[in-house]
Amino acid sequence: GLQEVRMVNASRPARSLRHKVAAWIYVSIALPSLALGAIYLFRPTFMPYHALALGKEWAELDAATQVLIKALMEVAGGGWLSLGTLLLLLVAVPIRRGERWARWAAPTASLLFYVPTLLATLSVLQQTPASPPWRANLGMCVASVIAFLLDAPWRRSQRRSPNGRG
Repeated sequence: GLQEVRMVNASRPARSLRHKVAAWIYVSIALPSLALGAIYLFRPTFMPYHALALGKEWAELDAATQVLIKALMEVAGGGWLSLGTLLLLLVAVPIRRGERWARWAAPTASLLFYVPTLLATLSVLQQTPASPPWRANLGMCVASVIAFLLDAPWRRSQRRSPNGRG
């Protein structure tokens, strides 16, 4: 009865508000990543800002260019879907358990995807007439860093004593 409940609770690390907020930030990164992944993976043509960058509509592109751009969009979509899925899985299981490796992995994965994406959108912004969604990419990078700093995985998590104190 009560002893079993105490043993289960004692086996899990205490989750501070900072850790919980960090986990919710990772979820808030994951959900739009999944949405963007689906859009880029299943959209039949390129995005409106792509048309501005190229100075051409989709129908004006030759077939080979359409295939290439669609393939690149599918790769980007797959990246967003992978990142979103990974972040949700990390939050649902190992981060929830307080596993330190996962608390390092979440911001690492997010920044490994969103920093190059930010740089690519800034390049399009600077070198073409298009206005790509660079602010959203910057926001994801900033959110990842904030979650990382809040979570502070370099610190050992405090564990509650079996009596609920400490």
